Amino acid sequence: MAVQWFPGHMTKAKKDFEKNLKYNDLVIEVVDARLPRSSENPMLNQIIKNRAKPHLKLLNKSDIADEKVTQQWINFFQKETTISALAVSAKNKKNKVDIKKACMKLVPHRGTSIKPVRAIIIGIPNVGKSSLINLLTQKKIAKTGDVPAVTQMQQRIIVDNDFVLTDTPGLMWHKIESEVQGNYLAASNIIGINAYDETEAALYLLDCLKENYSQSLMDRYELDATIINQPSEDIIEAIAIKKHMLLKGNNPDLRKSAVIILQDYRSQKIGRISLEFPEK
Repeated sequence: MAVQWFPGHMTKAKKDFEKNLKYNDLVIEVVDARLPRSSENPMLNQIIKNRAKPHLKLLNKSDIADEKVTQQWINFFQKETTISALAVSAKNKKNKVDIKKACMKLVPHRGTSIKPVRAIIIGIPNVGKSSLINLLTQKKIAKTGDVPAVTQMQQRIIVDNDFVLTDTPGLMWHKIESEVQGNYLAASNIIGINAYDETEAALYLLDCLKENYSQSLMDRYELDATIINQPSEDIIEAIAIKKHMLLKGNNPDLRKSAVIILQDYRSQKIGRISLEFPEK
């Protein structure tokens, strides 16, 4: 399954990003801490690399990701790349200071009222970029929502007298070739509902949970180890039966079971989960 989800306004947004990049000192990229690789935009990263701009990657939603794995990602970016990385949560007001300090460190020649830091902030839809902007400004400047593609226009935002942001729409690339990547994005509610199959996304999610969070999976759905060791299709069926999600003829409702699994992951009812690991 190659996921294709590229709303028309994103073509214009990509061109606007390229145009405005030269007027900014650095790039702040927001990714989902649960899947830092799958939630970054390779199309934009290549543009940033070509322009040789300082690059700060914010691993947002770190409060719902596996804390140990998030720290592994921070170490990875700092040791293996030229990208600075910081774990943040839009719910943590203290992170405003952390983000500003990280930016000032990257552009030490800026950061006064005369020469404020000028940062352009990017991220694919629904990684929490708008919520972070509201955190930085301490106001509800940017629209937020739990569906992708809320922001559709670039806007200049004065955070403080020494810090200015250029906001951009959530930008996807044209085609997600990897099945794993596409389904991780789907499971994490980052791409639109019409672009994926819920049962397929739940199967990929279960594959990860079985391998890395088997005890959390067993605890949430009262499953035993013999079921956990079965194919993910059997686990979806077992959960449907356990939760009495049945169709006519007492057949398990596999789609409803899949939707419940996705919802439980998104609402942290299974626990703090990371889907991607640096060593893999």
